[in-house]
Amino acid sequence: MERREKRGLGHILRTARSALRRKGVVATVYVLLRFLVIAVMIAQFFNGNYESVFLCLLTLVLFLLPTILERALMVDLPNTMEIIILLFIFSAEILGEISSFYTTFRGWDTILHTLNGFLCAAIGFALVDLCNRHERISLSLSPVYMAIAAFCFSMTVGVVWEFFECAMDQLFLLDMQKDAVVQNISSVMLDPTGGNNPVIIRDIVDVLVVTEAGEEISLGLGGYLDVGILDTMKDLAVNFVGAVVFSVIGYFYVKNRGRGGFASRFIPRVVDVLPEDVGLYPESAEESKAKKTESSGPRPE
Repeated sequence: MERREKRGLGHILRTARSALRRKGVVATVYVLLRFLVIAVMIAQFFNGNYESVFLCLLTLVLFLLPTILERALMVDLPNTMEIIILLFIFSAEILGEISSFYTTFRGWDTILHTLNGFLCAAIGFALVDLCNRHERISLSLSPVYMAIAAFCFSMTVGVVWEFFECAMDQLFLLDMQKDAVVQNISSVMLDPTGGNNPVIIRDIVDVLVVTEAGEEISLGLGGYLDVGILDTMKDLAVNFVGAVVFSVIGYFYVKNRGRGGFASRFIPRVVDVLPEDVGLYPESAEESKAKKTESSGPRPE
């Protein structure tokens, strides 16, 4: 029976320092980003931007995500993947939200969603490998099915995130699903007969909004204001691209029995005991060492 004891948050925090100590490059990036976040948080506090202060605190908590994933799933994250996760969090919260990169750089959101699809597919491969090795589940999937499972996992994460964005927009009017300006619209709601015939309006240059108080507001955007649907479809499309790319890479990685330097930098390795726990669980360390000779990566069929 493999030793996979449950460990609480306290143990995770105690071992986080040991985990970072054995990953020198990751530790350097972590400390640097943490310093930058704290500096931004102090500046936002004195500027009275308390919502940004909360985002900074959230970012500091999210920085623990790689360590939590390692201990919860008993996987060893490659240094490259762990650094990208940290940079992804910093880019999304600090640069994207607080520094307004989402609006300053039009492709910023697209880049992050593409990377999200790529990374989630890598995590999906690790989860399938975890099921392959778990004695109670006892799955044995071929490289094709592992690639499909990883792709589906990545797309599911992308869809759930869009659900979250929509909920935040509806409940708190945050506009996480960024709007777009279009010049042509088509809607059956404009059919004067009440039928199902779409009425098309072309070459829209402005929209006039009339409030309940009778105030007329010209949006002055050069077209009709789309409310998030195009952004959602774009996010899912680039998530799809990222998921497909890594699923293909992962397929050949598994098919070649774990040989491939590029893919191995992103696919977490399932372990019986984490390196920082070797001294605490020597029996598990011996088991892990013995099993390492049997398989060094995801098992193809």
